[in-house]
Amino acid sequence: MPNDTIYFDEPLDDDARRARLYEGALFVYSPTKHTRGFIEFAQGLIREAFGARDPEKAQYELPVEEFARILGELKPKFIHHPESKRFVRGIIEDLGGDAGQIYFDVPKMRSSTSDQYLTTGIAYAWHPHRDTWYSAPSCQLNWWLPILPTATSNVMAFHPRYWNRGVANTSKGYNYYLWNQQHRGGHVTQYLKEDPRPLPKPAEPMDLDPQIRLVVPPGGLILFSGAQMHSSVPNTSGKTRWSIDFRTVHLADAAARRGAPKSDEMCTGTTMRDYFRATDLARLPEEIVAMYNDGTEEGGALVYDPATAARSK
Repeated sequence: MPNDTIYFDEPLDDDARRARLYEGALFVYSPTKHTRGFIEFAQGLIREAFGARDPEKAQYELPVEEFARILGELKPKFIHHPESKRFVRGIIEDLGGDAGQIYFDVPKMRSSTSDQYLTTGIAYAWHPHRDTWYSAPSCQLNWWLPILPTATSNVMAFHPRYWNRGVANTSKGYNYYLWNQQHRGGHVTQYLKEDPRPLPKPAEPMDLDPQIRLVVPPGGLILFSGAQMHSSVPNTSGKTRWSIDFRTVHLADAAARRGAPKSDEMCTGTTMRDYFRATDLARLPEEIVAMYNDGTEEGGALVYDPATAARSK
């Protein structure tokens, strides 16, 4: 079946690749010129933030409050840096994508600490979920690459049993615009033991095996559909895992409503206003975004703006 297939450095054109991703396939790529440059850039920011401390071991030297504070400064700096957007375009083009047709959201730096040191807030350890539970469109693709070496004990897991198979979940209580208004911003660094945010999650027991764990070198890349069921592996490696991810949509697919099949999504709102065209950072055309409106646009914030959020808080 297509959702059992993993492609390694497969030389497909982007149209054929997207079609297989929408069927549940996974794609893995060796490091490219721009993935190498991106992780070197990220490593520099991490070293600057942690000083002489080893960022993989700093959790053992710092109070959790200080670790969260450092992340609260480091991650937004990375997210909003112009270089991050430049590298995203380069990665898309390295892998044969048409930068004039592909739109991306801002790349995120992720940290997964070991042995339950910090698993909430700014270092949230993700339970099994689909991105489509979080108002992502069915045409969204996820791009993930490690900044530092990873191991099977600290990567993410895919759960192919649940491709296109519905799971009872809490996504009905999630509206993306209210999320932008109420649950984003620097205050998440305060969630050190519990996380009160309405994060959609399974509402029934799940059999997470068989599961797929892909260990790629720093700068290697995993590409998958936002409809894939995936989770953070409980980190028992003794090291903090550092990674980057970003998400893309293809203009033609968005316009034609092509994408992965829907199975159990009940969330409202849409992330479609978040994406930038890789060539010039223009937003998706309003007529395309309007196709994904669902009548909840009058509440909350359609797009998250860090400056506005900071003032309101």
